[in-house]
Parts: sequence; C-alpha cells; structure tokens
Amino acid sequence: MDPEAVRKSLEPTATVEKITGSTPARLHFYDPFVLSGVSIEAAEHGRLLCSFVVTPRLASPAGYLRSGVTATLADQLGSAVFFCSGLPSSGVSLEISVSFVDAAAVGAVGSLVVLLEVTKTKPAPEEIEVEGKLLRAGKSVGVVSVDFRKKKTGKLMAQARHTKYLVASSRL
Repeated sequence: MDPEAVRKSLEPTATVEKITGSTPARLHFYDPFVLSGVSIEAAEHGRLLCSFVVTPRLASPAGYLRSGVTATLADQLGSAVFFCSGLPSSGVSLEISVSFVDAAAVGAVGSLVVLLEVTKTKPAPEEIEVEGKLLRAGKSVGVVSVDFRKKKTGKLMAQARHTKYLVASSRL
C-alpha cells in the first residue's frame, strides 16, 4: 500500500464550512488537533505503523497523555488500516474499546520532578509508536487492533479494538 494514499486518507479534504455551510464553534476540532503530530512510518496491506510525541497540548494537567487522545487515534488510525487493506471504504464504527495498561508522560513526572529542579534539565517527551493491524474484514464487518507502545522501551501503553460496519456501496 502506498503510504501517501494512507496519509491523504487521514488529512481533511474539505473545510467544515464547505461541508456544512456554516462555521460551528467546536465541531471537527478534536481530530485534526490530535492528528497534527502523527507521522506515518509504514503502510502495507493490513498494517499501519505511526508515531507521535506526547506534547503538552495532548496531556492532562498532571502531564500524562489524555485517554481521549488515545481513543481518537485508535478511531482515526484504525480506520486508516482499512484503506491500507485496499477496501473502498473505512466503514462506520460499531464499537471502539481501549484498555489502558500504562501511562505516557510529557517528560518526567512524579519523583523525577525534584531531580529536574536541581539539574534544570528537561527530559525528552515520550515518543509513542502506534501499530494498527487488520484482524478481519468480512462482507459486512471488519475488526482492527491498534497497539500503543512506548517507542524507547517497546512497553505496551494501551491496546484498542475497533469494529466497523463495512458499508456496501450503492448499486443505483
């Protein structure tokens, strides 16, 4: 699969104003906000590998990656896996579940903060690797698994499963 084709499927093709005819205040803000830092590393049939850095804009006040960001990425990148598989449509979400195993931070959190104040150095934010794999694509339902791992250690941070109804194209 061509990584450029997958990249285009993740980028918006029209503004909200063109689609709806109005400028809603908060509609369609969150997805582009989250996706703007994601880079595609590999795209092949049934598999998509991406990465992103946990920045302050994606973190809670405590300095951890927000769970909503993880769920949004599971939705968006899970849908992109269907495009990697050559399906004409990514379908409609039936269910998304996310199991959180570990936290990702914008740098040091907790006891390391004291060390930071003494040394006045900032640790690098964590880089997260996201791998989406097609588990099944039947006639009407498809399932994707999306794993979030800390790139430095390979430790699993979260695991998502995204089930979609694969909409049949109209025959009219």
